[in-house]
Amino acid sequence: MKLSSLRSIGEKREKDFLKLGVDDVEALVRFYPRAYLDLTERASLRTAYHNDMVLVACQVNRIMPVNYGNKRKMVKAFCSQDGFPFTVVWFNQPYVANKLKAGEYLFYGRVQNKFGQVSLVNPTFEEMDKNYRLKGIVPVYSLRGNLSQKVVRAAVKEGLQKIDLQTVIPYPIVKKYDLPDLERAFYEVHNPTSHENKDVASERIALEEYFTLISAFKLIKGGKEEVRQHRYSASASEVKEFAGRFGFEFTDGQKRAVNDIFDNLRAPTRMNRLLQGDVGSGKTAVALCGIFMAVKSGFTAAYLSPTEVLAAQNYQVLQRYFPDYRVGYLAGGMTAKEKREMKARLKNGEIDILCGTHAILQEDVETPRLSFIVCDEQHRFGVAQRNALAEKGVGTDMLVMSATPIPRTLSLIFYGDLDITTITDKPKARQEISTGIIPESKYDDMLEYVREQTAAGRQAYFVCSKIDDDEEGTVMSVTELFEELKGRLPTVRFGLLHGRMKEKEKAAVMSAFKAGEYDCLVSTTVIEVGVDVPNATIMIIYNAERFGLSQLHQLRGRVGRGAEKSYCFLLMGSESETAKERLLTLKNTSDGFKIAEKDLEMRGSGDFFGTRQSGKMLTDIKNLRYPTSVIFMAKRLSDDAFEGRFDDDRLRDAALKKYAKLKDVVLN
Repeated sequence: MKLSSLRSIGEKREKDFLKLGVDDVEALVRFYPRAYLDLTERASLRTAYHNDMVLVACQVNRIMPVNYGNKRKMVKAFCSQDGFPFTVVWFNQPYVANKLKAGEYLFYGRVQNKFGQVSLVNPTFEEMDKNYRLKGIVPVYSLRGNLSQKVVRAAVKEGLQKIDLQTVIPYPIVKKYDLPDLERAFYEVHNPTSHENKDVASERIALEEYFTLISAFKLIKGGKEEVRQHRYSASASEVKEFAGRFGFEFTDGQKRAVNDIFDNLRAPTRMNRLLQGDVGSGKTAVALCGIFMAVKSGFTAAYLSPTEVLAAQNYQVLQRYFPDYRVGYLAGGMTAKEKREMKARLKNGEIDILCGTHAILQEDVETPRLSFIVCDEQHRFGVAQRNALAEKGVGTDMLVMSATPIPRTLSLIFYGDLDITTITDKPKARQEISTGIIPESKYDDMLEYVREQTAAGRQAYFVCSKIDDDEEGTVMSVTELFEELKGRLPTVRFGLLHGRMKEKEKAAVMSAFKAGEYDCLVSTTVIEVGVDVPNATIMIIYNAERFGLSQLHQLRGRVGRGAEKSYCFLLMGSESETAKERLLTLKNTSDGFKIAEKDLEMRGSGDFFGTRQSGKMLTDIKNLRYPTSVIFMAKRLSDDAFEGRFDDDRLRDAALKKYAKLKDVVLN
């Protein structure tokens, strides 16, 4: 059903909804609130703490004209709450000036308390006129363009009344089990009668989505039991001899992983295996053993990396450990002539191992006798991208790797189409990284320590979450930080790296840092995975509470890769108890999987998936809150369905529909 079929949505509003990814009424009722306001829990700004999120009823007294003098357009309003004066500021939202007028409002936003001056930054707001009837628990939606909370609420309410929810529900498992009514759950999520009912409704909808998601993965995996068209001849003794090239004894986890791959390659059906392990667990060495099994048997292999920085690094590793084989490199940053020449060499069978980025997925890249593929940092690639490379061979064996810790309890969701090998131990030589939470009073001391260490020849990373100025005014941008640090430490050589730079620029900066031309690298999380600079011994992360614990653990793993003692310093922008507890978990734990489990426990499944790791896969349940037990119940119900305990053609139809969404999913 089209959005324009609703009375409350005209042509202009329809365009605003499209900006939110809402293109029909079905998507509208799946557009779940990002938060809820309990109108009975209003706060007093007199007693609110800095960085608190609060709901306040107040009087807007005066609205200033839009200030265009800064890079950020700013709207400012002077307000009061029971005689207590405060200001409200909106950055980069000039349209707010036309929506506000003097009168009574409800504001919901973050408190800033600097030098006794209280303000709210970028709050949502609702006018409380004589017709104001909102009571109880009120949904708050993400907004774009000229949409208001009032407009979205009205549209969702009308959508729920008009649409046949049977078209929204992919497979009504409620009929088979004693579960809450699913149709009722949609109403409760958008118009909760209580916090308890809202949570039950979220769990019910999430259960349905995970049921079809897991069922879709069953279909994907079921279709991949292809019979291998080629036979590997590399012997166990030859693989063991190759492993000796690394100069260290493999851990028990690495040995098990190599054995899993060896057994897979001897089996009659193709391998489709995930190798997951913490930072520094030695996954690359295991993957190279798999590549050796292929090239030793007379076949070719491919090594796919998500970025040119990582691809170039892997190319050097392959050249080092395979001096007797022809290693090729193909990436988007190469010249057209270089690409043509490499593709010709590949087609003529002159390359044994191809290393590269997404460029090797192109249709005109032909790789004869391709039998073995390594997909590094697999969460950066979609199912369709992995399949595109696998289809360049016949019955090609696939090894995908991930160092991003996904809780063991959730791996069945993300990697439902793969067999899983987990390396739980680390090489003995890998040192622990000392992690500290740095208060503002120690910031200057920390910078002095960096200056001393760089003068002694060490290197450091400075990481922040934003490329541009932060609209809330609480987080420094990477460019701002770069300029400030250059002024604070004039004798230190700084490099700048962020995701909007071209691949060639990023590769050049990273190469210069690795070569020691920069002492410090100021970066966003683009350095999160794969970057290996043994001389870097210090990692400094700004506003660390804004990152997931797993992501912080990945960033921490960029140091401690050499012989020198390494440190990770966490700077907090919030003093909340929750933020402190999360960062203390990281400080006291080095096991990435335990950290991921704790992150899941503290943030909840919905938030864990709905932020950093959602991609396109789980947008249907973004913003919902539910416990991990929902996922396991969905797994049990899906197992029942596939074991034939009940039969319904709608199950397959729903799972195939979900698979259509999964094909191009990228978990990043």
